[in-house]
Amino acid sequence: MTKNFNIRFRFLAACFVMASACFANAQAPTLNQTNIMTGLESPWDLAFLPDGAMLFTEKCKGLSIRLPDGTINKLFGGEGYAVAAKDLVCEGQGGLQGVAVDPKFASNRFIYVYMTSNLKKKVRTNRVIRLQLPTALNTVNHRKDIVRDIPYKDKANAHGGPGINNGGRLRFGPDGFLYVTTGDNQNGSLPQKSRKLGGKVLRITRDGSPVRGNTARGNKALRGADRRIFTLGHRNVQGIAFRPTNGQAYIAEHGPGHTDEVTALVAGGHGGWDPQPESEVTCEDNYCGNGSNKKDGTLTPMTDAAKFKNVMQPIWNNGGESDGMGPCEFVRGDQWKTWNGALLVGMMATQELHVLTLNPDGSLKEKIKATIPADRIRSLVQGPDGNLYASSDLGTIWKAVPQ
Repeated sequence: MTKNFNIRFRFLAACFVMASACFANAQAPTLNQTNIMTGLESPWDLAFLPDGAMLFTEKCKGLSIRLPDGTINKLFGGEGYAVAAKDLVCEGQGGLQGVAVDPKFASNRFIYVYMTSNLKKKVRTNRVIRLQLPTALNTVNHRKDIVRDIPYKDKANAHGGPGINNGGRLRFGPDGFLYVTTGDNQNGSLPQKSRKLGGKVLRITRDGSPVRGNTARGNKALRGADRRIFTLGHRNVQGIAFRPTNGQAYIAEHGPGHTDEVTALVAGGHGGWDPQPESEVTCEDNYCGNGSNKKDGTLTPMTDAAKFKNVMQPIWNNGGESDGMGPCEFVRGDQWKTWNGALLVGMMATQELHVLTLNPDGSLKEKIKATIPADRIRSLVQGPDGNLYASSDLGTIWKAVPQ
């Protein structure tokens, strides 16, 4: 009797698991994907105005806006744009990249771009530039460079040409502050230099000032640091997004041929990336990011918990080879069904879109691959209509409607 009961129990339990899995799968949305723009040149980032007008950047050309009726106005950039950005540099991964809209846009009309500039005569830099968009949406006014000193890889070295590991994402958090992601420029010491802005995530006000609380007390690595730094020890953060339930910042960070990572940020936190050669180790140009910085020959870790105490541990990493992690975005709304509140992450090398659902404590619950055509996604943004928008290296901007 006991044996029969156990068999029946196991059978019922197996049926319940299968039914639950089928139910969960049935509740996941399918994505109805449509191109809304084609023939673009290296579109990099997107941002929406409250009325649905869409700002978009093309890395080597400039900033434009697509109005709700489909009209395209070229605002800020090279030839043919309303306002010339004569100092725009496009080289390697550098150029006109991130774009963000001020949370108080309705009253101040501010928008922001991340741009490589040659205004400094001796060395080029990356800048965060604030612009004002008039109601006609046909030009920009009142340029103000609110951050002028983000390092840029100005010259080639043994590991690659100029402009590599450039960061470049801009996003406002629910706290009302602007977050800026930067890269390590294939410079071994830059991620650890607390007075340099490369290999960091910055948090600033709309005029570029530091935010109180950026550099948490007790963090020796940030004593005497530039107060605009929110976190340090990063390689090349290309995605940042904020969890809808609590405003927690998460980054998507591109690994060095291995170990792309998604990490929750804390003020004054350390990402654990240190591509400098350790004792008795040599690397070309003192950068071990593409090899090993350790005597035992193991690959330079993206998150070196042995070297840095209280390092920010990723909630997920792919280990093995890098899939080319790029942008990320939380989606919200009942139309997203079981993906409501999930973090979507674009993988450029494998041309995939990953869906990460999180537990209440912010840890990873499940990761799956969305069923979409292969694509090198550069930007992911949920629009005011609740749908997902993306820019692609194929020269397209597409919309995905969850169904």
